Amino acid sequence: MSVREDFASRNLAVLGSTGSIGRNALEVVSAVPGLKVWGLSGCQRLDLLCDQARQWPAAQIVAADGERAAAFTPPADLLSRWRVGSEQLVWMANHPEVDIVLAAIVGCAGLASTHAAVAAGKTIALANKESLVVAGQLLLPLAAKSGSKIVPVDSEHSAVWQAALAGRREEVERVVLTASGGPFRNLAPEQLSTVTPRDALAHPTWNMGPKITIDSATLLNKALEIIEAAWLFDLRPDQIEVMIHPQSIIHSLVEFRDGSVLAQLGPPDMRLPIQYALSHPHRVVGPARRMDWSARQSLELIPQNETQRAALQLGFEVIRRGGTAGAVLNAANEAAVAAFLAGNLGFQEIVTACREVLEQHQIIASPTLEQLLAADRWAREEIEAWIGCL
Repeated sequence: MSVREDFASRNLAVLGSTGSIGRNALEVVSAVPGLKVWGLSGCQRLDLLCDQARQWPAAQIVAADGERAAAFTPPADLLSRWRVGSEQLVWMANHPEVDIVLAAIVGCAGLASTHAAVAAGKTIALANKESLVVAGQLLLPLAAKSGSKIVPVDSEHSAVWQAALAGRREEVERVVLTASGGPFRNLAPEQLSTVTPRDALAHPTWNMGPKITIDSATLLNKALEIIEAAWLFDLRPDQIEVMIHPQSIIHSLVEFRDGSVLAQLGPPDMRLPIQYALSHPHRVVGPARRMDWSARQSLELIPQNETQRAALQLGFEVIRRGGTAGAVLNAANEAAVAAFLAGNLGFQEIVTACREVLEQHQIIASPTLEQLLAADRWAREEIEAWIGCL
């Protein structure tokens, strides 16, 4: 079977098609012959969702936010494909005609559809790291039972996946995730007190949505990626390291027990890990940028400073405590970032608030999905109360 024939059998549902990952994924699909877009979903940018629907005239469409959709009049030519409400994400994720679900919804909002896709045995191209952070202890056993395959889209985890293929699983001694350090990596702690949302949204190397960009600035995004790596690759906390890498070219490294270290490199372009997730095990020509080997390169790997370490330790703490800890950290962070963007919380207080809420939580060791969602709600309420006491 040729690569193109293999792709031709793959129907793709892009959950979160109007976001940064979703838009990049559609560029990949446009450039790789044979992949079929079966479904598209969006939340806020419904005009863009309509434009995408016209580009992919066979795709089903879900406007996930019912309130926003109620205030929007979809074009008449799209009505036969137009569905409204978050429950329709679950419908799309487990539809029998869908082969691959690109889970690119930001935050815990993507959990229900990811859970449905895993239960249905789909291949999941996972950009929604929060699903594993919150419910890894449920999703991985469910995937083993259903036959679902979860492949990473985050550049760091894609890099680990690719580099680890050079050896056997039991030969991996540790992985090193890289972090750009965000726009404030060279600032002293006292300088962070005046950081504004506009400052924090100016990422030096990546073009991402606002929530992930703020997470990159606080390094809580890397804390969540530590948790995700533990679930994806069955790693202990002592097998995960983080180095600051300002150039965002070395995406991660894998160290084997013989001392060999393999890294995956590439320009900061999410189209490459997206393409690898969608085309694996093939490597095909795509739209991602290439390295310029005629130019002088400087690649730095810098140890964490104390401010960065404080955020990263929350990820290791969640791995050690398990249970509902991931749901609490993720929800607290989502609420704190929203408060910062709204001007109700200082930049430095994001990590502090998350730590205090996590410390106050009574962990449920083996939670149900309902208990995880209850922990999510509790953490958000605690952040609101914490802000109210400032």
